[in-house]
Amino acid sequence: MTRTLLLSTFLTALFATPLAAQDAPPTLSMDIPVMIEEAAAAGIDHSYTGPWEYFVGGGAAAFDCNGDRLPDLAVAGGTSKASLYVNRSAISGELSFEEKKDALPDDTRDKVTGLYSLDIDNDGHRDLVMLRVGENIILKGGPDCSFTEANRAFAFDGGRAWSTAFAATFELHLPFPTLAFGNYVDRSAPGSPWGTCHDNVLLRPQGAGGERPDYSEPNVLTPGYCALSMIFTDWNRSGEPALRVTNDRQYYREGQEQLWRVSPDRPPRPYRRADGWRRVQIWGMGIAEADLNADGYPEYALTSMGDTKLQTLDDEAEADRPVYRDIAFDEGATAHRPYTGDDLKPSTGWHAEFDDFNNDGRLDLFIAKGNVQQMPDFAAFDPDNLLLGNAGGGFSEAGDKAGIALPRRGRGAAVADFNLDGMLDLAVVNREAPMSLFRNAGARTADGSARQTGNWLQIELRQDGINRDAIGATVTVKSGNETRTRKAHVGGGHASGSAGFIHVGTGVAERAQIRVQWPDGEWSAPFRVFANNFVVIERGATQAQYWYPPE
Repeated sequence: MTRTLLLSTFLTALFATPLAAQDAPPTLSMDIPVMIEEAAAAGIDHSYTGPWEYFVGGGAAAFDCNGDRLPDLAVAGGTSKASLYVNRSAISGELSFEEKKDALPDDTRDKVTGLYSLDIDNDGHRDLVMLRVGENIILKGGPDCSFTEANRAFAFDGGRAWSTAFAATFELHLPFPTLAFGNYVDRSAPGSPWGTCHDNVLLRPQGAGGERPDYSEPNVLTPGYCALSMIFTDWNRSGEPALRVTNDRQYYREGQEQLWRVSPDRPPRPYRRADGWRRVQIWGMGIAEADLNADGYPEYALTSMGDTKLQTLDDEAEADRPVYRDIAFDEGATAHRPYTGDDLKPSTGWHAEFDDFNNDGRLDLFIAKGNVQQMPDFAAFDPDNLLLGNAGGGFSEAGDKAGIALPRRGRGAAVADFNLDGMLDLAVVNREAPMSLFRNAGARTADGSARQTGNWLQIELRQDGINRDAIGATVTVKSGNETRTRKAHVGGGHASGSAGFIHVGTGVAERAQIRVQWPDGEWSAPFRVFANNFVVIERGATQAQYWYPPE
């Protein structure tokens, strides 16, 4: 195809420089997490399969569905059945899961591309949103990992689109969450797939509330440019979320990356050049958001074919002018080709997520990698990235040393502490290959010696009534002269997400102060806590509570 030939010529020139001359990896001085793959031993046997409609997608949702605070796993299957795995891991021990085959209604398990979990109807049970090739489905969660289809109960029309992205937020004036669905190619349009991207959809609950939400009046977000990831983000600290969308230029003609204004008092519209938005065209596949320098303004990692963007607000940005610049090269986060092996063709990035895998207090960046199918101009051996945060800023690759450089085609992923030992584990959904499940077994220093990872906190937020899990809240953790921020959100990644404890590494600090900015902007009192604990913060409480996993 013409596009492929042009792309091949461009990338051959871009990647012709030898690895040693272009981007030889620096010597690592930080602790490297030891990630042990044990999916089969843990009882997980699952692959994401299917023809070209399933080249994208392949997500997983990590969330607690039975009240024991151990993260369970719901996994998309494509043409295979979606599955729910209940976490039976021993605390601080090896990972163990049991497939609960009757948990998901059987007629909802086909054609699933992605999964996200949140409590939609404020009943204290997390529900499950299933993205599909065809009708999307909302499953209402109940006790002991039970689920029932709720499309009709929630007046939700799942449509017939090919859905590949999702995000949710709680707007302050509404009794239930606002949902956004991102769609890919419109397969019914003439000339499909080229230039036939489907519109996206924003769903605000109707009416004054009640026991059940009403999503009967969708807002169409047009134009759509083949979305593969989206996230609600308070990019300018206004207290009002906007919707960030990353799009796959493989199929759009005149599209770009998008940021949508979704103010409640006006129709949704994308920010444009006149607003300061700079046109960016990439093979956008995943989004990760983090406030890397704790200044209150988030940065964004955008995965793509060939390179990863890392965007930060430019000095020209103003209160309502989203002017961004790319700092991926400066920060060592381009991740543009395999970091090990002899395949020097460009990489294909999918799920992205910022987290602290070695508990040193600095955010790391995980990226799932994998060829779309058998694209000859892109790397066939394309291992997942684990970019560890450096003490002086920036990132250094440690995926091979950590043990995650497997010959598989990664797609979605879920990062969670599956055995509640304070160290983050990793589940990766692979295309036409077994799912990977990595247990974090501690740290190894650059000289090969072993040690425990740094200190940590895991924080659970609670509030009564609407938005029980405080989606949209900001958590700040201060220890010594260091301040770290985390955001409670639903969306981003690639067709995947995690819900539950908010994990923060504190490095050498054994004590910390936590403050929470709740979704309506109100700040909590400061909570002084000891590290290496699970902390539960109830809105309005004067003290944080410790929760101890059962022995």
